[in-house]
Amino acid sequence: MSLKFSIITPSLNQGRFIRDTIESVLDQGYANFEHIIIDGGSTDETINILKEYRHLKWICEKDCGPANAINKGFGMATGDIHSWLNSDDYYAKNIFPEINYTFNENRLCEYLYGNLTFVSETKHVLTNDKTHPPSIELFIHETADLLRQPCTFFKKNLLEKVGFLDESLNLVFDYDLFIKMLMITKPIYIDKNIAFQRMYDTTLTKRNLSKQAIEIYKTSRKYGAKIYDRILYRSILKKFLFPNSF
Repeated sequence: MSLKFSIITPSLNQGRFIRDTIESVLDQGYANFEHIIIDGGSTDETINILKEYRHLKWICEKDCGPANAINKGFGMATGDIHSWLNSDDYYAKNIFPEINYTFNENRLCEYLYGNLTFVSETKHVLTNDKTHPPSIELFIHETADLLRQPCTFFKKNLLEKVGFLDESLNLVFDYDLFIKMLMITKPIYIDKNIAFQRMYDTTLTKRNLSKQAIEIYKTSRKYGAKIYDRILYRSILKKFLFPNSF
């Protein structure tokens, strides 16, 4: 059975990268998908690029941050399988058929994940990240980096069960989402590279490392992290190492 994929892309002034994102979704050898782009009011070449692709569903309007933009996309989505892909990241070729196969072969599976490759602005490979099996205990008490967002796919009904993204978070809404999902079900792992994530100095995360640390601290505490846990120690350390991120 060919499950329908809904890929959501939040966008703001990423015209230099977004074509790669769009083309990577097209380059899957898989016909049953929709690509929804939620643009926050780009003033660069983004909108002209979007107009070139007739298959896209897209809107351009002010939003209240990336989580709000992605939730808008989820609200528009009609697929069985959901994911989001940031406008500077891109998928590996021909991974949708394997993801579709995995969901069909494991009918109780509600989400899955694979590996991620970090690349430079110019797509030079920096490092390959082989994702480790996620444990909710490790996620809450040890590290927020067990799952990599670009290489996760989940069923629409699971997203509805957990209440979508927490829009009060600006940087670690994916971490919060994965904890909520892990509290309900265990994902399946595909030992293949699923996506490529660009790393450069002006990414949202790089510009806000200290704010990210505080959000990790608050989110992990919400789910039961103790003051002596490693994740809190690392968050506090990051805050003081990057004080100018505020």
